Amino acid sequence: MPFWDLQKQLGIDVDSWLVRQSMPQPHGQAALCHAFEREWVECGHGLGQTRARRECQLEYEDFMECMKRTKLAQRLRIILEQRDKMIKEGKYKPPAYHMGKEEPRP
Repeated sequence: MPFWDLQKQLGIDVDSWLVRQSMPQPHGQAALCHAFEREWVECGHGLGQTRARRECQLEYEDFMECMKRTKLAQRLRIILEQRDKMIKEGKYKPPAYHMGKEEPRP
C-alpha cells in the first residue's frame, strides 16, 4: 500500500477496469452483472490463473454473456432471419403496426 494514495486524492481509479461491476454504482444499487462477476471471482479465488481458467469456465461464460449479450444477439438474428424467410414465402404477414401503416390516433 503506498504511503500517499494518489489515485484517491486525484479522484481517479485506474484499477476500475479490472472489476467493472463491483465499482460504486449510482443510487447505491448493484450493477446489472454484479452477481455473475462475483460468482466468477469467488470461483477463481485462491486457485491460480491456470486452474481458474479451466475450473471456472462456466462462471466466466455467464459473466461475459451478461456483459456482451452475444448469445442473445445471435438468437435475435436467427429469429429475424426466420421471420423474413416466412414473409418471402407468404406464410406470415406482420401486423399493420409493425409496418408503420397503423391508423393515426386522436
